Amino acid sequence: MKLKLLSMLIASCVAYSASACTGISLSTTNHDYIQARTIEWGQNDLNSKLIVSPREYTYTSIMPDQKKGLEWKSKYGFVGISVSDDRFIADGVNEKGLTAGLFYFKNYGSLDTYDPKDTKTTITDMDFNRWMLSQFKTVAEVEQALDKIKIIPVYIDAKGVPSPTAHWRVADKQGNNIVIEIMNNGEINIHKNTAKVLTNAPDYQWQVTNLNNYIHLTPGVSKGQKINDVNAFSFGVGSSFLGLPGDITPPSRFVRAAFYVNSAPEIKESDAAVSQAFHILNNFDIPIGSEFNSKAHIPNLPSATQWTSVVDQTNGLFFYKTMYDSTIKKVDLNKLTFSGKTEEKRSLDAGKFHAEEVTPQL
Repeated sequence: MKLKLLSMLIASCVAYSASACTGISLSTTNHDYIQARTIEWGQNDLNSKLIVSPREYTYTSIMPDQKKGLEWKSKYGFVGISVSDDRFIADGVNEKGLTAGLFYFKNYGSLDTYDPKDTKTTITDMDFNRWMLSQFKTVAEVEQALDKIKIIPVYIDAKGVPSPTAHWRVADKQGNNIVIEIMNNGEINIHKNTAKVLTNAPDYQWQVTNLNNYIHLTPGVSKGQKINDVNAFSFGVGSSFLGLPGDITPPSRFVRAAFYVNSAPEIKESDAAVSQAFHILNNFDIPIGSEFNSKAHIPNLPSATQWTSVVDQTNGLFFYKTMYDSTIKKVDLNKLTFSGKTEEKRSLDAGKFHAEEVTPQL
């Protein structure tokens, strides 16, 4: 039943383009590596939870027909945030600093065909993140293991139509950063994340090529010039990047994110990089309603951006804020033993708008 519900949520996401995740990567001069992202869903509350998963924990990937697929035991503990189902980790980091995040890949992701007679090495796309986080400490280890599993959609309907899938950003604390895209019925493509950005469709190489259309954009203020007999001048700061796309389509968000990452100042300390990541991603907070054609169908949510996370891989810190509570929360992986027998699951927030009261003394 949960798988059917998830498929309906994903289908709604595709129909309304409500899944508009934006990811960025930052680093410091001290070689601290930061991975950050938003997650959008404008249809209903994703009921996301903070998940802490221990070492030596046994996982089983459940197939579309409810059969058992790949089973494995974790080597490393991790912290992540789930979506729709507590098993489905949208983004997380393990105790060795490996991060993995999924970003919906509308109309482009195309996974292997499910074979109910061959399930021992088969895993669903929504289990892929926790498979990586629980097993590996480097990007190279992930790449080497990809040919040992078969990744299929989490749900296939009665007509054989699979649920929409994702592409993935995977990075380690040594600074390696890749994008994994599975297209054409299981063909795995691995790209170095040279742009330090990931959004949704089209494919990563198209997005990178599209940056060529925006090479004229630079930070700062344009110099004045004389146009015929008119002395033209800038109205204010930002005139040098007039024309930066501001809509919420994936290509526009990719360009905008790449510009802000590229124009960020040199950062020396990791806490400053974490702060910078949150400030950059504030530009991608999507107000509820902007993705709907009719106001009659807007759900009762404070935002389509349900949560934003920032991971300090180098120092083992996981930060997040939510659509209900803009207070930044921190999980220090160094203080966790990862020795429990079961996963710990807790709400991200109280589920209602939160504001801290300030009482002046005068």
